[in-house]
Amino acid sequence: MIESRIPSSRVGRLWQYGGLATSMAFGAIGETLRRASGSKENDAGSIMFSAGNMERLVAKLSKMRGAALKLGQMLSFQDSKMLPEPIRIVLQRVQDRADYMPASQRDKVLADNLGSNWRDLFSSFDDVPMAAASIGQVHGAVLKTGQPVAVKVQYPGVADSIDSDLNNLSILLTASSLLPRGLYLDKTIANARVELAWECDYFREAECGTRFRQLLQDDPVFVVPEIMSEASGKHVLTMERLNGVAVTKIQTFTQAQRDWIGTQIMRLCLREIAEFRYMQTDPNWTNFLYNSETDKLELLDFGASREYPAEFITNYVRTLVAASRNDREACHNLSIKLGYLTGHESRAMVDAHITSILTLAEPFMDSSPDVYDFSDQTITNRVSDLIPLMLRERLAPPPEETYSLHRKLSGAFLLCARLGSRVRCKELFASAVAKMDA
Repeated sequence: MIESRIPSSRVGRLWQYGGLATSMAFGAIGETLRRASGSKENDAGSIMFSAGNMERLVAKLSKMRGAALKLGQMLSFQDSKMLPEPIRIVLQRVQDRADYMPASQRDKVLADNLGSNWRDLFSSFDDVPMAAASIGQVHGAVLKTGQPVAVKVQYPGVADSIDSDLNNLSILLTASSLLPRGLYLDKTIANARVELAWECDYFREAECGTRFRQLLQDDPVFVVPEIMSEASGKHVLTMERLNGVAVTKIQTFTQAQRDWIGTQIMRLCLREIAEFRYMQTDPNWTNFLYNSETDKLELLDFGASREYPAEFITNYVRTLVAASRNDREACHNLSIKLGYLTGHESRAMVDAHITSILTLAEPFMDSSPDVYDFSDQTITNRVSDLIPLMLRERLAPPPEETYSLHRKLSGAFLLCARLGSRVRCKELFASAVAKMDA
């Protein structure tokens, strides 16, 4: 991580985006001249993907944080086939690098939210953050009670600049042709707009975290940190400090541990859908920590949590059940009921849509093995292959609930794939459906 001052005013942030667009345009001109001069080095690909432009993107997006990092995070969870390789690498580097704000900016946010004597709440406070994310950075601290805590401090200006940041990003990404057509960029930006507003409201996140703590209070595996309201505000959130390590950062897991973690993550995802109708929709893998001392999974970051309507969930789960039985007709009828289809689509569109449902439900299908090996899964690739056709043929947009729900479900599949987990998915799915029907 690198310390750098965050542009906090709308004008300042607009200036930064304008500067990025200009510098990338000049970079593209320079790349054109280099190629015209006969240089063969890195000659393939778009002039916008030059090494210099990719470095400019990493540096600027890391400095801006906020909407830039959130959109990058959401796009990075799209299937890799949908993104040009240089952009995929940039997004990963931005996620890994996120800069942190200097003490003067941090202290002002803390004073505005907790009062000028905010340090009196803590017996110790680590000035260098232990993590920096899309809209805030996290500091280790100890309350006067002796309770170790993590203090999330929001970057100044992020909440007030959501709309302008996303509008500027949309113009930049579209005009520069950095992303391929058919990526649902407009839908991704619309989702980012809603989720950023949620995530910038730490009062809301505190309520969501408390709700999840209650929902999982009797669960033998998952731990949700307690919120410390006496040291929290709208842009500062203090919670019990957890000691686990992100599951994707541990290289010493046995196969049995990988299977167990994948099973628990899939079990939680299905409980969120069928039992709670309430989901933490951010699929970021760093939100899942493994504590080797307690042998439990610790959960973080509840800002993007949301509730789903009962009728939608009932019909959605019925659709998955129909897909698990390879019942294409029932999938078709339920898709019309849910609003995915109007009933007037082309045969090609109907076939592609139903095939995408069957593919998504593959781990739960009667014909699938009892233990599904995610190391061999091609689910996300096959669904992605159908997207261009569905974009061309779709007559109505899918329900808005779909975007966050499918992103989380796909994220669970991809995490299980990254871990190489082998999971008894059919058994987990049957249990989740039985609890919903009880």
